Amino acid sequence: MNIFDIMGPIMVGPSSSHTAGAARIGYIARRLLGCQPARAEILLHGSFAATGQGHGTDRALVAGLLGMAPDDPRLPASFELAHKAGMVFSISNTVLRGAHPNTVLLRLSDGAGQTVEVNASSLGGGRIRVNAIDGMEATFTGDYPTLIIRNEDRPGQVAEVASLLSWRGVNIATMQLYRDKRGGLAVMVIESDQPIQQNMIEVLRTSPGMVRVTYLNPERGN
Repeated sequence: MNIFDIMGPIMVGPSSSHTAGAARIGYIARRLLGCQPARAEILLHGSFAATGQGHGTDRALVAGLLGMAPDDPRLPASFELAHKAGMVFSISNTVLRGAHPNTVLLRLSDGAGQTVEVNASSLGGGRIRVNAIDGMEATFTGDYPTLIIRNEDRPGQVAEVASLLSWRGVNIATMQLYRDKRGGLAVMVIESDQPIQQNMIEVLRTSPGMVRVTYLNPERGN
C-alpha cells in the first residue's frame, strides 16, 4: 500500500470514486474521440445513477470531456462551461448488465461525424477502468503508457505494431486483442514499460489498415 491508497488523489470533492474517477473517465473518453465532443450522451449506471448528482458525478464527467483534471477548480461550473464551449450533452440513467456499480456509458461525437462509445468504471481512490470501446471489450486503466489501436482485422497488423515498438526499444508489458468479427474491426490495447515517442505514434497512424490510434501517457496527464 502506498500513500496514494491512503490519502486518495488531489481533487475537487466530494468523492474520489464519484468525482475524481468520473472526471478521469470523461477525460480519457475525450482522448479516445480525439477532440472535445460536440455532442455527448452520458448514461449513468448503478451507484453513479443513484447518488451521482449529489456527489457531482455528472459535473465531473462533463468536466473531463472538456479536458479538465480532477483537481481543476472549475469543475463545479462544468455545465456552464460546456454550454459556452458549444458542447451539447444529455445525462440520464441506464442499467448495464453485470457492470460495476460506478459505471458510465459515454456516446460521443465530434463536428466531423466521428463517434466513439466508451464504457468505463470508477474503482475508488480516483482509479478507473475502461471496459469497452464501441461495444468491443477493451480493458485498461490508463495508469501506464497505453496505446489503444483500432484497426482493420487483417494479417500482419499485430506483428507490424510489435516490430515497431521493439525496434524503438519499447517493452510491451501487456497486449490485449479484441475484434467484433473476422475481417471486421479490431482493437489492440498495449501497455508499455516506457513512454512511446510521438513520431512512433504518427508512423502507426499512417500505416495501412489503422482506423484510429490513441496514446495515453500518465506521466504527462494525457
